[in-house]
Amino acid sequence: MTASDQPVRVRFAPSPTGPLHIGGVRTALFNWLFARHSGGTFILRIEDTDRNRYVPESVQGITEGLRWLGLDWDEGPEVGGEYGPYVQSERLELYRKWADWLVEQDKAYRCYCTPKRLAALREEQKKRKQSFGYDRHCRYLTPEERQRLHEETGGQYVIRFKMPLEGQTVVHDLLRGEITFENAQLNDLVLLKSDGYPTYHLANVIDDHLMRVSHIMRAEEWISTAPIHKNLYDAFGWQMPQLVHLPIILNPSGKGKLSKRKAGFNQAGKRVPVLLDEFREAGYLPEAIVNFLINVGWSFGEDREVFSVQEAIERFDIQRINPAASIFPIEKLAWLNGIYIREMPDERLAALVKPILERAGYTVDDARLMQVIPLIKERMKTLNDVVAVGGFFFEWHFSPAPPNLLVPKDMTPAQTAEVLRAAVRVLGRLPNFQPETQERAMRNLAQKLKIKPGQLFSALRMATTARKATPPLFETMAVLGREACLERIRRSIRELEATNA
Repeated sequence: MTASDQPVRVRFAPSPTGPLHIGGVRTALFNWLFARHSGGTFILRIEDTDRNRYVPESVQGITEGLRWLGLDWDEGPEVGGEYGPYVQSERLELYRKWADWLVEQDKAYRCYCTPKRLAALREEQKKRKQSFGYDRHCRYLTPEERQRLHEETGGQYVIRFKMPLEGQTVVHDLLRGEITFENAQLNDLVLLKSDGYPTYHLANVIDDHLMRVSHIMRAEEWISTAPIHKNLYDAFGWQMPQLVHLPIILNPSGKGKLSKRKAGFNQAGKRVPVLLDEFREAGYLPEAIVNFLINVGWSFGEDREVFSVQEAIERFDIQRINPAASIFPIEKLAWLNGIYIREMPDERLAALVKPILERAGYTVDDARLMQVIPLIKERMKTLNDVVAVGGFFFEWHFSPAPPNLLVPKDMTPAQTAEVLRAAVRVLGRLPNFQPETQERAMRNLAQKLKIKPGQLFSALRMATTARKATPPLFETMAVLGREACLERIRRSIRELEATNA
């Protein structure tokens, strides 16, 4: 069976060394889309062999983050599968077995070099301005020398791979074509560490083979490891999966990779989130994040930027991935998020923003929240915007605006107080407090008082909400209710009267 005949089986294999990075999410997403488009299998594998950087709680963060985004896996932790276990620290015997096999086949060797010798070698290469690389000292040991070192070190060794010393290694990338590497530039890298844990190179080659992975879709930064893996596959006599190296994601400025350590900034100088948790905490919706990331390096076509996940699954094609580096257009995410908020059912939006309001210190009445949602959703780009655009609806202890803000343009505090007193009289006598009834009455009042409607409306907005910008005024007042509005206006009048006293 050739690689192209294999059923599609792809994997996302994060290292649990910290929170999930948005670049890793994009990798997971593209693998998931390819699997779903092809009717294949999406595997989640936890590569936790770097024990120095291992963060146990990261595993839960990874699984929760993927589920929040809707990226379900067919095999992996919590799901199972016939090729498990799917956590590398639970597969150590396999790695030891195959590493020893390579040694037995003279395709790898035990290296007894101490950290002290390696440090001295590095220092010498630094002085000579050479790039660092292992000098293959232990590759050429005689059996007697090897036995002596084994005894002297107490059996402490690592297993290194015997890279070919001459010629070239050619790997094929489905996006980039053939990539050629000079073998003379490649090192004999460690496959198995002295603590029994494998390095990334050994573990992922063994796991990808045993888990029947058909395509390796990973970030461009891993291209340099491709010749190592190709030679390992050849040494084992296994067929290498097809490679797809995804374009790197650049900072919004276009300068430098978007990374955990060097977070980028947008055009306004504001730090750009780089971790999935940061996007979630900032009030972005999972469907907006997914739609946004699909556009980073892949084109739906037809100049469309807004589409459903199902539409993307139906159209997803590896050949539509652009191998060039992609700028991270963070402002576009806010735009997309606003679209998804506006299209969301009011009930779901209310459920999502209620805890945000409560964390901000508001006591939320559910019935009022359902009245507020239709008024504010057009003004929101993130869920967190609810505090700024709708929090005042839940200020049960109202504090009037300062007198200087209550006074409209071209009016005095005394005139404003008089206008508001007239408004109280009219609003108190209305047969109902519907928005259209209020507006009609207030326009007639403005005409009677010989002022512009905008002046009256401005005074009412500040008097009832203490804000310059709100959802439509009379809809807002209808939600606040007649008694609350009249009481707020009266308190604002007293503020103005105190100014004139």
